[in-house]
Amino acid sequence: MNVVIKVNDEVKEKMIEYYKDKRRDKVIPYVVFQAQEEDTVITLYESGKCMFQGTSADVDAAMWGTILDNTKEKKEEQKKADQKYYNCSAVGSDEVGTGDYFGPIVVTACYVPKEEISFLESLGVGDSKKIDDSKILKIAPEIAKRIKYRSVILSNKEYNEKYTKDVNMNKIKAIMHNKVLYRLMQEEKPSIDYIIVDEFAREARYYEYLDGISTIQRNITFMTKAEDKNLAVACGSIISRYLFLKEFDKICDEIHIPLPKGAGKDVDSIGEEVVEKYGKDKLKEIAKFNFKNTDRILHTLVF
Repeated sequence: MNVVIKVNDEVKEKMIEYYKDKRRDKVIPYVVFQAQEEDTVITLYESGKCMFQGTSADVDAAMWGTILDNTKEKKEEQKKADQKYYNCSAVGSDEVGTGDYFGPIVVTACYVPKEEISFLESLGVGDSKKIDDSKILKIAPEIAKRIKYRSVILSNKEYNEKYTKDVNMNKIKAIMHNKVLYRLMQEEKPSIDYIIVDEFAREARYYEYLDGISTIQRNITFMTKAEDKNLAVACGSIISRYLFLKEFDKICDEIHIPLPKGAGKDVDSIGEEVVEKYGKDKLKEIAKFNFKNTDRILHTLVF
């Protein structure tokens, strides 16, 4: 699948920063960069056009802008259509930690009946990426008291054991989402209008990732930016972030080193400190070893 979008200078700069650790070495005329994100190859042209190629091309493209043939009328139609996913009873799931070198991956599924929408709005519930961590720590326990949820936490030690050429990040995420959704649906048997997942892979690809699993949750609605459109997904995002922060702090306390979040270059110097103090095996226990940070960290050290 190929998707082309047009981005402005502001978005172009954000893309340059976001993909800086995922770039290919290839030099192409009139191309700012070419990068690879899981199943998708991203090519940003000097003109502002950006091509996404791969099975999840439309999902990755949706992060950055409007597909060229998406008119204002279509956007207005889509906005109206999205309202049905907001004013409803739903189960939704979202994950946190997949872009962080240190810290676990957390996936949470939440059940939000329509009657709880006003309560969640009073707390200011929305996408956890748009809420600062101090507010997450404050409102997540309040949400957990009222909203049924199931979470699964995957430590980086477990992540590194599972990650292979055939088991990538998206497959791991799919398995985790399926686990919490299936458990919540089976154990709570909620009365709902929709089951919603914040889309990170096409529907067919998502179920391919679950091949061989006997207990699969189906009848899922996949959508991009679902945390902005549905409060069950938003709650899943917030509770996942809360659990991530708690687990992250435990790691920092254990090794007596304040770890940075994300996967930027600032992470590398701290990674070097971890290796120098505790050894390579400790880094493999607390970091996602397949990230490019690992190569940079280990290449600067002499063993």
